[in-house]
Amino acid sequence: QVQLVESGGGLVQPGGSLRLSCAASGFTFSTAAMSWHRQAPGKERELVATITSGGESTDYVDSAKGRFTISRDNAKNTVYLQMTNLKPEDTAVYYCCVKRFFQTFWGQGTQVTVSS
Repeated sequence: QVQLVESGGGLVQPGGSLRLSCAASGFTFSTAAMSWHRQAPGKERELVATITSGGESTDYVDSAKGRFTISRDNAKNTVYLQMTNLKPEDTAVYYCCVKRFFQTFWGQGTQVTVSS
């Protein structure tokens, strides 16, 4: 079955950096586009970044452009989200996501808290 396991969240000061990882299994990772989403308290889940199956193309929500980088290692079945210059408004639970077999699959999420 499809499994997505995020890690790498934590508490960081404004201006700091974190790298999130999402380990995937249960499908052919190298053929799947992947995405990162986040959900802040009281807000709807929003798309943060996407990456094509081969990693050749990426896209970001405007608030993440220039600060976040999505990447993947198809040999390790892992997608990453490098976040720099973090701001308090980046505080959220971050989820990775894949659409396979006509379904959308989510990981359990990893909490990112940006606070001094």
